[in-house]
Order: sequence, then C-alpha cells, then structure tokens
Amino acid sequence: MAVSMSEFWLISAPGEKTCQQTWDKMMAATTRTNNLSTNHKFGIPDLKVGTLDVLVGLSDELAKLDSFVEGVVKKVAQYMADVLEDSRDKVQENLLANGVDLVTYITRFQWDMAKYPIKQSLKNISEIISKQVTQIDNDLKGRASAYNNLKGNLQNLERKNAGSLLTRSLAGIVKKDDFVLDSEYLITMLVVVPKTNYTDWQKTYETLAEMVVPRSSHLLFEDLDSGLFSVTLFRKAIDDFKHKARESKFTVREFQYNEEEMKADKEEMTRLSTDKKKQFGPLVRWLKVNFSEAFIAWIHIKALRVFVESVLRYGLPVNFQAMLLQPNKKTMKKLREVLDDLYKHLDSGAAAIIDSAMDIPGLNLSQQEYYPYVYYKIDCNLLDFKV
Repeated sequence: MAVSMSEFWLISAPGEKTCQQTWDKMMAATTRTNNLSTNHKFGIPDLKVGTLDVLVGLSDELAKLDSFVEGVVKKVAQYMADVLEDSRDKVQENLLANGVDLVTYITRFQWDMAKYPIKQSLKNISEIISKQVTQIDNDLKGRASAYNNLKGNLQNLERKNAGSLLTRSLAGIVKKDDFVLDSEYLITMLVVVPKTNYTDWQKTYETLAEMVVPRSSHLLFEDLDSGLFSVTLFRKAIDDFKHKARESKFTVREFQYNEEEMKADKEEMTRLSTDKKKQFGPLVRWLKVNFSEAFIAWIHIKALRVFVESVLRYGLPVNFQAMLLQPNKKTMKKLREVLDDLYKHLDSGAAAIIDSAMDIPGLNLSQQEYYPYVYYKIDCNLLDFKV
C-alpha cells in the first residue's frame, strides 16, 4: 500500500436542495481543475437519532471508543507482524477487512446491518461494538502471552545451543566415546582453548598438573575463535589442573556426560518447536479474522461519529452528505484551503454554537482541530515497522 494512499478524510456537509448537489459541489471544487483528491460517497444508513442530550454524551463516548478500537486494530496488526517474523512482507496481504484490502473496504463501505442492526439505538450499537472489541483485546492478550512464552522458551534453548564455546551448551557437540566414563580414578575434562593458543596447549597440557594421561587430548569441536579439547586425568588432580589451566588462559568447562539429561533437553527442544509450529497456523488465522472484525468495527465507529456530529452541527431533520476523500500527498494543504473556502459559510452560525459548546463536555472541540465541516481522519497505515 503506497504511503500516500493510506490517509483518508471522512467529512460531511449539509444537504443543499438535495444531497447529490452537496456531492457535486465538493467534486467540482476538489477534482474538476486540480485533482486534489480521489473521492467516494460514504453511505451511512438512517440511524435512530434519539434526544439531543444523548447525542452530546454519545459524541464524547464515541471519541473514546474510537481511540480504543484504533489501538486494538493496531495491536492486532503489529502482533501479526511479530508472529510472521521473517515474512513481514506478507503482513499486508493478511491485513484484510471482509476479504478485501483496507482501501477497497473503506472506499466501498457499506453498513453491516446484520452485525449492527440500525433498529437499535445509537447507544446500543456503540455498546455492541465496545463489547465485541474488548473481547478481541482480551483474547489477544491471552493468545499472545501463551505464544510468546513458547517462543521465549524455544529461543532460550536455541541460545543455549549457539554462541561461544565458553558459554554454549556442549550437549550437542560431544559423544559418549569422547569420555572415560564409570572410572573410579580417571575423569575426562573439557577445555576451551583460543585458536591462537593451540600450540601452547599441545606442548603443556600433559604437565599442567601431575597425573594427566599422556596423549589423551583430542580436539572435539571448533567455533570461530576457539577449540574444545578433551583431556583425561586422575580425579585427585582436578583442582590443581583447573587452577593451572586458568593461569595459561585455558578455560575448563564444567560438564558431566549424562545421557538422560541430554536426551531430555533434545526432546524438550523438539516438543517446543512442534508446539510452536502447531500454534502458528491457528494463531495467524485468528489474527486475520479478528483484525478484520476490529477494523470493520472501527470504520463503523467513524460512521457513527459522522452521523452524531452532523446532527449536532447541522440540526434536524437529518440531512447531510458523508464523503470520503483520499488526499493526494502533495496537495493536502491546498485541499484543506479549498474545503475551508467551500464550507466557510457553515461557520457563521457555528461560531456562536462553538462558543457555548466549549462548556459542553460532549463536544470535545478543544482536543482536535476544528473545521467548519465535520471531519475525521482515517489512517490505514497501521504498522510502524521497527526497521
């Protein structure tokens, strides 16, 4: 989705003789000579108005609900990106609303009568949305927490089996044959030697302590910087050997060969890896479905807000045209000027209302930019990728 395509302005203006005339005027002002935006009619059904008091209160509640739902939409989108890990370019194709991309959904918006029956009051519709999205939010927390735990445990195990020889698990590197096992007197130890010190090691290991078995050292594994050597000695020489080895910059790793433990570790890794694969498919499916649900709910809230604000501003009977503008990136400022010019006459009466409305908590004018027409921004760019 191109960046310039992702921002929409959802506006409304009162019907002239007809609402079609309102539309034609706006189209002429924004597209006839100057191609400032791509425009679409935004269909809002005949909702139940209720009383003015309720509308004023609802205006405030819808503002809060709008930002809550937008937050959930973004959370689901961002978590989808996290879960898809390496295939982040696939995120956008999974972020659909009703099976179509977001721009298509918004520009062809139709009210979902089945989900949000318009026979219900506005308050009831907003409560249906609020419950539905709160449920998605709670489910997301639970699912994300379970999956993140699994992923975290797996990463810890993977980390244990990678990295430097000084710290990593040695279980996957050594074999039974590398050790003298079940001897009362002898023990095999594992020592990390920097590559630059190989010659020193070969020259000196037999004399680092008394009772080191001659020619018992073998190189078992190498990483970029070091090698892992085995060496066999008498048990009673262990402390002395460790001490001398440390002085010579050789690091003795504490390790006891234990087949059972190693097997258990391996099985745990396989189990976690299988669990993660098993959960991945259903989780992505859940995220797709619920992203769609949350996004659709969000756009219905925008529709509700336009309806409520239009009635509060333009009065009854309900007579306004809702319009969706997709501004061209380069001419946003110009578009704003053209709209202000087209609708500034709406403000003559509005100025007085706004002064008195400053005291009405519902009308929430101070918190957002005010224009003579009803205006809400919808931004479909929901992912702030942490590059």
